[in-house]
Amino acid sequence: MTTSFSGTVDTGRAPRPEAPVAGTDGVLVLDTAQRCLSADTVFAHLFDLDPHAFEGRALADTALPKPLIAVLAEAADAAFAAGGVRRAKVSIDEGEGARARSRSFAILALPGSIGRADTATLIVSPTGSGTSAQGNPAQADADERTAHLRAEAALFMRDHVLGVVSHDLRGPLNAIHSWGYVLERKVDTADAAAQRALGGIRSGVEQQVKLIEQFIDTTRAETKTLALERAPLALRHVMDASVRQARASLADTRHVTLHVESELVEEQISADSERLTQALWLMLAFATEASAAGSAVVLDGLVEGGVFSAVVTFTASQKPLLDPELPHVLEAFARSQATLPREAARIAWVLALCKRVAEAHGGTFEHDDLADGAAVTLRFRVPLSAT
Repeated sequence: MTTSFSGTVDTGRAPRPEAPVAGTDGVLVLDTAQRCLSADTVFAHLFDLDPHAFEGRALADTALPKPLIAVLAEAADAAFAAGGVRRAKVSIDEGEGARARSRSFAILALPGSIGRADTATLIVSPTGSGTSAQGNPAQADADERTAHLRAEAALFMRDHVLGVVSHDLRGPLNAIHSWGYVLERKVDTADAAAQRALGGIRSGVEQQVKLIEQFIDTTRAETKTLALERAPLALRHVMDASVRQARASLADTRHVTLHVESELVEEQISADSERLTQALWLMLAFATEASAAGSAVVLDGLVEGGVFSAVVTFTASQKPLLDPELPHVLEAFARSQATLPREAARIAWVLALCKRVAEAHGGTFEHDDLADGAAVTLRFRVPLSAT
């Protein structure tokens, strides 16, 4: 269960001539005393501020609009108190008369950050700006829905990365511990210097394991066990809804065509509608990110042997995926990581939500390497009924 806050503030300022494109996340990290530990350049740019102006300052003393500060502070406190994710939203009215516009933001508050348990990470996502959003409620709703989907994708990606870090750190630490044990049997017990060195090795390993358990494993607890709200769903409806949202999120803007090629009509599945939609949307959004303008992305849905398979195919193009001048809905570092070689059975970080949702339903998720110019397939499989 999540808590929402909302507010509307008037900054008394004219609209900025170069507002960032909606769909770009800013990140602010606070400690339990509401002191700013860091702000990335995107967050600072959203409010025309220097990112260094936040470091070490109390949130209340920053140049952010005061009602916005109140929403950020309340969301962070709620995340700390609950030990889990909390969401908020806020609208900011800027300018007057013909120059007036409303900017809306979705806020995701996450307790903890890498290496620190006493922090809250606030992901601030624009959900629409300008008078066009004010005059088009449908677009404003689509923007808010996109912000929610992007925030969920970011949350699961964070936990996936932490899981990879936890696993990969334990391997070397186990090796150090084992070799320390071997050396302990070989070194002269009367050699004080050698014994101190062995003691330092053991102590270092213990400290690192403790850090992993306290700051990485506990931070991942929010999505470690994914609770599902299963209900009968029409598969075709879920696919069509996911495609519509993916078009509104990015595909129409990037001039990428999305198709549903499926013979499914009335087939149903017992699944969590929201999680299933999130997974299909993310597959389509990622495919759109990695597709050139004028190309097509195809979603094929089929049922075989009591299993629903959603297969997204597209021709990969790394240039639009990485181009900072194009609109994006996925984080830059995650898009870049998706182009790197993968170890066996591992997935691109950005698609972590797809894997978690599939596994929670008793299914699987996998994808091809993102080789430039190659035909790439994303495969999401889940059984029609709970086992």
